Amino acid sequence: MKAIVLKSFGGPESFELRDVPKPVPGAGQVLVRVHATSINPLDYQVRRGDYADLVPLPAITGHDVSGVVEEVGPGVTTFAPGDEVWYTPQIFDGPGSYAEYHVATESIIGKKPPSLSHLEAASLTLVGGTVWEALTVRAALRVGESILIHGGAGGVGHVAIQVAKAIGARVFTTVREANFEFARSMGADVLIDYEKEDYVDAILRETGGHGVDVVFDTIGGNTLSRSPDALAQLGRVVSIVDIAQPQNLVQAWGKNASYHFVFTRQNRGKLDELSALVERGQLRPHVGAVYSLADLALAHARLESPNNGLQGKIAIAVEPSAYFVSANV
Repeated sequence: MKAIVLKSFGGPESFELRDVPKPVPGAGQVLVRVHATSINPLDYQVRRGDYADLVPLPAITGHDVSGVVEEVGPGVTTFAPGDEVWYTPQIFDGPGSYAEYHVATESIIGKKPPSLSHLEAASLTLVGGTVWEALTVRAALRVGESILIHGGAGGVGHVAIQVAKAIGARVFTTVREANFEFARSMGADVLIDYEKEDYVDAILRETGGHGVDVVFDTIGGNTLSRSPDALAQLGRVVSIVDIAQPQNLVQAWGKNASYHFVFTRQNRGKLDELSALVERGQLRPHVGAVYSLADLALAHARLESPNNGLQGKIAIAVEPSAYFVSANV
């Protein structure tokens, strides 16, 4: 089979298209023909060597799969050949999704929402699972609460806006003015142009000094240290970003704030929850650009570029059928 292999840590040029053996499913495993995958910040962090101790080289990386079951191993009861499925491969535990075929444990695989194309589905597995865990499990966001989502036009942010609205929260988000219309179409209630206005000032003004119940950090930098200034009492901060250096969080003490750091875990339950939102029309991933598997390096370079003009996710078409929604919709 064809696969993109990371031969060394470094820039996008570190990838190489190779012929590699097709995997064989073992007991409790499913062999999936990959129709589409996508790119996340985690993918280029792995490529450049941020997690070098966890990724033996050469490696097939990638963290999203949407495809069709090709074969099942002994003991598999949930899936059969021909089923359309989606999932996030186990992170740092075996080959990833930048290949024509992938083998995964049955328990982490879900049935793909029929209303999504493979490109859309592959754009939602990792970010959707991350958002679901961050907002419903860690932050325990509730109906009528308020949330500030940093980076609402991004791959994670635009999904977080939709999930927060489905929960019944009032959504504030930071985006460039050029992305106001997009963020509003996702369901954001209050838009803050972070290039023109301090987000803490904007939150306090819009909430009458009360602050928001939850801050969802997808950006990093000093977001953690400044979040307490925008929080209500007993507020929660959830971050999916590595902490590059120690930060002073003393302001959080005065708010009785709680902090949660999320490295998402794979399971079918989160995928089923996301699928329900999709089928109710409350969630739709936005594919901002599509590249072929052979052009994966170009896609990585674009995602890493500052001011890349992207809204939503970059999807990677592995099979031509990735461009189409299921025929049985």
